[in-house]
Amino acid sequence: MTEMLVTLTPAAIGRMRELLASKGNEAFGVRLAIKPTGCSGYSYLMDFAPAALPGDHVVDEEGVRLVIDQKAHELVAGTRIDFVEDKLGAQFVFSNPNEKSRCGCGESFTV
Repeated sequence: MTEMLVTLTPAAIGRMRELLASKGNEAFGVRLAIKPTGCSGYSYLMDFAPAALPGDHVVDEEGVRLVIDQKAHELVAGTRIDFVEDKLGAQFVFSNPNEKSRCGCGESFTV
């Protein structure tokens, strides 16, 4: 058995399940992509995926599909995604072993 490209915590699975339920049959899953931006180089993008595209990697955990954009594979390999809520808000948190540094505001990272 091969190791998963990205893993999801139970909290991330639960939140993605809620988000996907709000879209009904309009979404195949949640798409994870990377875009060049910010002061450090890259940022994570998450959106609804109407389908998986050729070259995408699909992680299916407990019925929740995370569609990883082909261009992001190398940059996110080994990443663990969590969902964290506190008094000030809620967000997906990425623990990416490929990150070398993060900008001060936390919006972008370097590999």
